[in-house]
Amino acid sequence: MKFSAKEIKDLLIAGLMISLAFAILLSGGYNAIISFNYLLLRVFLIAFFSAGIGFLLHELMHKYFAQKYGFLAEFRAFYGMLWLAILFSFFGFILAAPGAVFIQGKISRQKNGKISLAGPMTNVILAILFLILILTLNVSEIFQSFFSFGLSINSLLAAFNMIPAMPFDGAKVFRWNKKIYFLTLIFAIGLFVLSFLV
Repeated sequence: MKFSAKEIKDLLIAGLMISLAFAILLSGGYNAIISFNYLLLRVFLIAFFSAGIGFLLHELMHKYFAQKYGFLAEFRAFYGMLWLAILFSFFGFILAAPGAVFIQGKISRQKNGKISLAGPMTNVILAILFLILILTLNVSEIFQSFFSFGLSINSLLAAFNMIPAMPFDGAKVFRWNKKIYFLTLIFAIGLFVLSFLV
């Protein structure tokens, strides 16, 4: 894959900012800043290696498949939405729309659907990997928390992005193949529900 300097900068900043938003949320919102301590730093690392990496890989897979089909594709961060995500995390929720991969070229419905599906499917695969780690490894509490958060956030990212309305990935997948759309959505929701049971 080919990257511009601005794209690399946008990917890194967006990954760090969305990780910080989740870290603040998981650490108790505004209380995390008032009583800043080691817990927030620990949770930030957990958030980065689960939510942050999940977000980055999601966007990179959109880019990979777009370039594989011969299109120009670059990620651009939505800085306003990233700051809103951090702001909202202080109050117990996140509105996550950190950015998007913009594609240039005439694209068919099928190719657009496959490129769009690549992101949520990446999160589904990551969620499954975290589930396998939960079920097979006997590790310390901090690693169990990491695996559990990785499962829940990646399954949630997959389900959230499958909303069948623009600009979400689900709208383009739904237009291309409704059967694949519903299978992906059911799988993502199932993994998210399962994250509360393991």
